[in-house]
Amino acid sequence: MNDAKTDRQLRLYVGLVASGGLACLGWAANSLTAIPPGKLLYLAALTIIIASASGRLIELRVRSDYRAFTSTSGSILVAVATVPLPVAVICTAIGVLIAKIVLRDPLKVSFNVAKNTIAATAAASVAYLAGIRPPADLSFQHGPTLRLVAGLILAAAAYAVVDDLLGHTVVAMASRTSFRQSITRNWDVVAIVRLANVAIAVLIVLVVALQAQFIVAMVPTVLALQFATKNNIGQRSDQEAWRRLAASTGQLNVTDLTGVLHAAVTRVPELFSADGAEIELRDIGPPRLVRGSASRISYEGPAARAPARTGAVIEEDLRGPANESIGVLRLLFRKSVKLSESEQYKLQTFASSLYTAVQNARAYTELKRINADNAYAAAHDPLTGLANRRELLEQARGLFAARTTDGIFALLLIDLNHFKEVNDTLGHTAGDDVLREVAHRLEAAATPGDLVARLGGDEFAMLLTGLPTPAVAAHRAAVLLDSLERPIEVEGMQLTVQAAGGIALAPGSGGVQELMRRADVAMYQAKRGGQRTATYAHARDTADVGRLMLGGELSRAVAEHEFTVDFQPIVDLGSGEVTSAEALARWHHPQHGHLTPAQFLQTVERSGQLPGFVNAVLEQSLTAYRMWLEAGFDLPVAVNVSPRSLLDETFPGAVLAQLARHAVPADRLVLELAETLTLSQLDVVDRALNELRDAGVRLALDDFGTGVSSLSVLSRLPVHQLKIDRGFVRAVETSSEAAAVVRSTVDLARSLHLTVVAEGVESEPQRLALWELGCVAGQGHLFARPMRSGRLLATLQRGSGGRPGVLAGALHPAGSVVRMPRRRTPGQGRSSLPHLPA
Repeated sequence: MNDAKTDRQLRLYVGLVASGGLACLGWAANSLTAIPPGKLLYLAALTIIIASASGRLIELRVRSDYRAFTSTSGSILVAVATVPLPVAVICTAIGVLIAKIVLRDPLKVSFNVAKNTIAATAAASVAYLAGIRPPADLSFQHGPTLRLVAGLILAAAAYAVVDDLLGHTVVAMASRTSFRQSITRNWDVVAIVRLANVAIAVLIVLVVALQAQFIVAMVPTVLALQFATKNNIGQRSDQEAWRRLAASTGQLNVTDLTGVLHAAVTRVPELFSADGAEIELRDIGPPRLVRGSASRISYEGPAARAPARTGAVIEEDLRGPANESIGVLRLLFRKSVKLSESEQYKLQTFASSLYTAVQNARAYTELKRINADNAYAAAHDPLTGLANRRELLEQARGLFAARTTDGIFALLLIDLNHFKEVNDTLGHTAGDDVLREVAHRLEAAATPGDLVARLGGDEFAMLLTGLPTPAVAAHRAAVLLDSLERPIEVEGMQLTVQAAGGIALAPGSGGVQELMRRADVAMYQAKRGGQRTATYAHARDTADVGRLMLGGELSRAVAEHEFTVDFQPIVDLGSGEVTSAEALARWHHPQHGHLTPAQFLQTVERSGQLPGFVNAVLEQSLTAYRMWLEAGFDLPVAVNVSPRSLLDETFPGAVLAQLARHAVPADRLVLELAETLTLSQLDVVDRALNELRDAGVRLALDDFGTGVSSLSVLSRLPVHQLKIDRGFVRAVETSSEAAAVVRSTVDLARSLHLTVVAEGVESEPQRLALWELGCVAGQGHLFARPMRSGRLLATLQRGSGGRPGVLAGALHPAGSVVRMPRRRTPGQGRSSLPHLPA
């Protein structure tokens, strides 16, 4: 409907212009006087010049329509300067008609002839008023004068005004743009052409003033000048197009994909003089389409829901270096358009740049997503989605640094009672379900601004902020623990979760580590007292005075190497030969003397100095191994590991770095894990243990049999060795139950291809009893007490009975037949112990 309306308006407008042209032509014919016969050749040549000048000097496409730039005005100025006004009008009409007849469109022919006739009439009239009045006999002046040049310039201006007014009006109507947009588009090209036309006119007038017949020679001259002008302007236009293309591709260099698509869709119509553009991406998910024009985005969304297109389309695939396509770029036109070869190449160039910009934006978006995921993972517990220990400490440090008078804050530590039994009875999947539900309830019960965190295993924490008084902390803690009392349904069973909480108000000094320590002390006070919650009170912290004192000295102890390591040999019970050694840390305190791990390890674990302590123990242990090896004794060294070390994601890397630095094979290091402490942490430490085992480090389970469910531990921990707790060893002679535990442990180890070491062997009867039960290795005071690495080396070199590396006599003479409760089949076990003679 709009097209029909536009067509009617165009026909009406062309009719009005044609009427004006006929009126001008009628006036000229009525005013025409007799023309001397000798001047007809001149008039014919002049008409031919006008016809040739009215051809398409430059043709530019404006959206779906084409606009031609001619040098008609130059030839008309020659007519104005050399022939009377009526003759100039008639020659113009005939010349333009000859040039435009090839259009074969009556409407366009009529409009162009009428437009140029009216413009020629205006130019000739202005020239006449300016004093340019060629005689009727067509006699010429003797050359251009200043008045003639000035008059031609005025005539050119008049022609330009009328020509632009009539021409741009029809272009604006046909392309549905404003008159202002039409007249300002390519104004620089128009100005150059018009100035060139004035110069051409002055040149021709100069020539014909010398000799009228020279007008014939001006025909090829005009054509040559037109060709040169066309080439110059075409090159300039092409350079400008490339400049705009470069600027447009530069605008695609944004990191947001939507920004890239919007910039491309709004720039393409101007670059390629299109009515609109659209981009369709097809390679990822449902096709996405963005459509628009130079002024706005008209649609963005799924391609299947986009409004139907009308008019013509030119497509260019968005392809990469490997010819893979991610979508298509389309130029939209009202009617059929053919791009020039140069435009096609520019379209390909732009499409290639768009492909790169889209892929870069996607890569940046993916990088942002990965960074966000990594940042989230670094700050959150993977099981519950709560903040982790690292994030809790970071937030607490921030609260200490920005502490204001707007209330106080506190830390609440929550430990679930008997949660280990849930894992052991129902399995870890059920335990995980319970932990997730606990996390959900704590978050739901928290006050806005509080931070809920899971520290690992069944231990949770919460930063309570904005407390007006200390008493409010206890009230909030009670509300949180109340939320856990409702039964939790797991696998069709109703479970009741009980918990104990310790509250510590932010101290005036000591920082985050002291806050954590106080909350921990309060939590254990609550557990010991059978309470749900307890608030830390310094007066009740008497049991921890020594620990507090030691805690303040840990930094110095690590820095000044006060932690040392003694080694207790592990012996083949049958032969008495030393097969490995266990590292036992000691603190040589300047005032308190030698402190054992039982006296300081808990303080180290909760102080933040644990990595430094572990590093010191590993350093001395691996140094000792190298010393023994160089002396001819290849003794693997066992080092006890705190569960808190396994919660540190940097721990495996630190261990492997120490091994590499000391050039110790990974299988010569044994890390001993406490079974009673690791079960509730297994979901957290699995990654660390597997990373160490995969690297070749051997793992041992210490104090085996003292946990609630040893089998549950073995099903999860990737260990190589079991260590029987000294309590069973002490009673192995007198207690049938202890002997049964040892025998079952040995049988279990054999079936799982594990080695067994008995701890605390202090007498020959114990040694023999263990041997008869199938245990082949042990350690204890019977063989040697813990000693420094150098002393152990001297002991090994001295040996027993003239046998270096042996600390006890063999239970049976060499070569004798030994009857054992169960023979080990070949290939069983991974022990480094020597085989006994059969």
